[in-house]
Amino acid sequence: MTEARIDDVDIAVAAWHEDGRWSLSQLPDAQDLPGVIDRLKSLQTNGGAIALLAIDEEFFMVIRVLGSHIKMLLSDITCALDYEVAAEFLELCDLDAPEDDEEPLPVGHLDILADLGVNQMEIATLCDDAELFPDEQLEAIASRLGFGEQFTELLEL
Repeated sequence: MTEARIDDVDIAVAAWHEDGRWSLSQLPDAQDLPGVIDRLKSLQTNGGAIALLAIDEEFFMVIRVLGSHIKMLLSDITCALDYEVAAEFLELCDLDAPEDDEEPLPVGHLDILADLGVNQMEIATLCDDAELFPDEQLEAIASRLGFGEQFTELLEL
């Protein structure tokens, strides 16, 4: 298993809804999933807080902390064969590691954003779209959630 370096992280953004609008900030270390979760816990408001992470143009993860509940989504289970952070994701979610011949399917909570207007079908469709890079998939999610422009602006900094 090769470990993705921190330089390989394309996107690491936290988003939280407060006073009727979304606020966003960059996360310092997307390879540290417990650290990301702790950061989200400190940012959450009534709607919780969301992390959007894209790694090495290969896959994305969405983590949501809402009160004491944590939901997580990984766009492609097979990435756990090559990326330590994806393997750690599976461990945190108590999911089995993929087999070498396993299909590249999303795992975790596909309903992670359903109450915010992005249903399981939309998430599955984005994960299945081989034409889109992970950053584009996350941009689509951000747009659907209502903070697409802020998301794009933050990434351009």
